Amino acid sequence: MNAQVSQQFLQTAEQERGLLRFITAGSVDDGKSTLIGRLLFDSKGIFADQLDAMSRAKNKRTVGDTIDLSLLTDGLEAEREQGITIDVAYRYFATPKRKFIIADTPGHEQYTRNMVTGASTADAVIILIDVSKVKLGDDGSVELLTQTKRHSTIAHLLQIEHVIVAVNKMDLVDYDQTVYDRIVRAYSEFAQQLGLKDIRPIPLSALAGDNVVTLGENLSWYQGPTLIELLESLSVYDEAHDEPFRFPVQLVARHNGHEANDFRGYMGRIEAGKVSQGDKLVVQPGGHSATVKDILTLDGSLPSAVAGQSVTLLLDEHLDISRGDMLASSERAPTLLKTVTADVCWLSEEPLDLRRKYWLKHTTKQVAARVTRIDTLLDINTQQRRPADGLKLNDIARVSINVQQPLAADAYDIIRATGAFILIDEVTHQTVAAGMIRLGDAPQ
Repeated sequence: MNAQVSQQFLQTAEQERGLLRFITAGSVDDGKSTLIGRLLFDSKGIFADQLDAMSRAKNKRTVGDTIDLSLLTDGLEAEREQGITIDVAYRYFATPKRKFIIADTPGHEQYTRNMVTGASTADAVIILIDVSKVKLGDDGSVELLTQTKRHSTIAHLLQIEHVIVAVNKMDLVDYDQTVYDRIVRAYSEFAQQLGLKDIRPIPLSALAGDNVVTLGENLSWYQGPTLIELLESLSVYDEAHDEPFRFPVQLVARHNGHEANDFRGYMGRIEAGKVSQGDKLVVQPGGHSATVKDILTLDGSLPSAVAGQSVTLLLDEHLDISRGDMLASSERAPTLLKTVTADVCWLSEEPLDLRRKYWLKHTTKQVAARVTRIDTLLDINTQQRRPADGLKLNDIARVSINVQQPLAADAYDIIRATGAFILIDEVTHQTVAAGMIRLGDAPQ
């Protein structure tokens, strides 16, 4: 790695350590919106006009002059009227140590697809558990809610690195440490079964502000960091920088072909790896070889570029390349797939129809596709896979999909950007499924 590439690499990594994208997830009324409101309020991330609008809101869910912090993210009128989160609300705030982008996602099972949308770009997830809803048996048993398990499963499938387990509403159980310990133990056992690794439990009361930005006096038995300190300390490193070069072509830019100095550039975003002038690439799915002549940005020519940068690549060769093609490392090229094996989360109220054709959108490429087989359906509660003959809303399953044109893809657990896709209904144009490509068992 030359000095300039190394410097760009370190600068990009440093930028990503400075920004954390996280989501809140849990069941209905677990306090997700209130928690985010408390984070923003206590960290001085709310403007005066927002505060005034919240205090005058007609759909407040508090008594007297107490501010309803959940209104900060429940922006739709239907959300305020019903007291539930429907859409994904993104909020930005910063502390002296870090910048944050928060996605407040719905807890209702009906809106799981919205949770998947928010989770797809997250570095961390806060799984909220309402202590008043967890069933604690006299025999020591603990029964977690299905939505808690569902959202944890989605977090695992989407490869979210950090999981914060926020045991909320501790004020409703008089801040009893025994209750907290039992819930954390039960979740840890489920997380181990699921395969989640980085689990950070924390007791809190979002409504009272205990352990959100400042330590709660009622939780003196907890000596760990507050939630904001925990979020500030999480390491965020995009492993895509270490992976082989991947560049889905988004647009082909040309000057007038009659000019003497004809120009043909391939525009897009580098999804993985790095590229330098003179590098040898392969064009997928055609398999042609190419050499990087120049790397252009709005600021001029670059000798090299890394993952996350949007650039225009010029090649020495004159090749037939169009939107949806992939420029990739010639030494470690992506796998060409006509049959895709993937885990999918079904997002449509219309069940899967094996007789129908769907559009599969992968990076910048869209191809006709058909789900040929449902291999197994994942049981959220037991984490066991079983045979199934159909898929309905919120089901998670391993499926096989035939595509009309080959996809240049990677396993999702290696490169997220080139291992993810969505399925689109060709009639309604609605997104019906989100998928993660698995190459281990994929027929080639």
